[in-house]
Amino acid sequence: MKAMKKLVLAAVGLSVCMALAGCGKKPVPEPAPEPAVEKVEETEVEKKEPEVEQEAPEAQAPPAAQGVPVILERQTVNGKRQSYLTGQWKDEKVVTRRPIAVMIPNNSPAMPQYGISRASIIYEAPVEGRITRLMGIFEDFDGLDRIGPVRSSRDYFVYVAMGYEAIYCNWGLAVPYVEELINRDSVQNISAAVEGIHNPAQEAFGRVSRPGYAKEFTGYLFIDGMMKAASRLGYNWSYDSAYVPPFTFAADNARAENNYGSAPGATLIYPGGQSGNKGGYGAYNPYFEYNAQDGLYRRYQNGSAQTDEIDGSQLAVSNVVFQYCHGEVRDSHDYLAFGVHGEGKAIVFTGGKVIEGTWKRYNGDATPAKFYDKSGKEIIFNQGKTWICNIWDEYGQFAEYK
Repeated sequence: MKAMKKLVLAAVGLSVCMALAGCGKKPVPEPAPEPAVEKVEETEVEKKEPEVEQEAPEAQAPPAAQGVPVILERQTVNGKRQSYLTGQWKDEKVVTRRPIAVMIPNNSPAMPQYGISRASIIYEAPVEGRITRLMGIFEDFDGLDRIGPVRSSRDYFVYVAMGYEAIYCNWGLAVPYVEELINRDSVQNISAAVEGIHNPAQEAFGRVSRPGYAKEFTGYLFIDGMMKAASRLGYNWSYDSAYVPPFTFAADNARAENNYGSAPGATLIYPGGQSGNKGGYGAYNPYFEYNAQDGLYRRYQNGSAQTDEIDGSQLAVSNVVFQYCHGEVRDSHDYLAFGVHGEGKAIVFTGGKVIEGTWKRYNGDATPAKFYDKSGKEIIFNQGKTWICNIWDEYGQFAEYK
């Protein structure tokens, strides 16, 4: 099934991409260095996005009653409350605080990333050069010293972050595709001092020595500096009163897959197919493997487990989503644009089941995409982390699972 064939512009969400470098060697582990903060230097050049007519909104089906009990109203119990992003019980201050969205490179010269396993949601989308970039949505960041490496923005990532009411963190050129958007009052961001950023927060960023790595893969977001920057910029950490949670989660001691007994099963998930393709996932052939014993999907890339530099643990999530979006090549530099508003095909993988349906996002920038099954009911997710793969619809035929 083809996804929506029109991109939605500006306030409704077109997007852009950035060029990334080739391969580098993994360094020998070394003692944690004293970070030295310095001004960012990047060489990416981007252009202005094309005007695209907005598709008329359609009425959304309200969430219908489900056979499996789900989390409805959240209450604080012994100082804890269930997260809007994972459904899991966490400190109330974490659950009620807006998250941060951090841009993280995903090509070989950046590996391994630091702190990425602490993200509640990882959003992955193609960029120029037919590779992908990640955006981690973090609510549990108090125990981290830093996250990274950090790279530059693309406008479709900004629009996705706005749907989570996240404070957007990036390091890299913002001209010309992203400049107008990221400098709006409605986009609260913490950005390094580079071209196109009108109100930088340089105190949040610094470099870490990584012998064997190119300079663009040594820049990190430091949590203490980020908090100082947010305070200086006057950002409010509370969710808006109109905040819309992105997912419906199964209640405690319930499993989402029990609601989908007739749905097919899958243990291997390939966003770019088993042999890769031109839709952005072919460079490193990532895939997920489901483990029925713990209900988690483990991430592999480049033929091996994708890990977090903090402790070497493999990235694993409770839910994987294929969100099909119409994409376009913007210019001769291969910068891309994706429609992240409107609607399109979606496949949700949870508890070993495959639930086909649609995603819809018609209620503005401050609301996330919601996921519905073929009957129009909102899909139930298992509690835990979620990885969302933006599938370039025109290459969607290559995405597969078995």
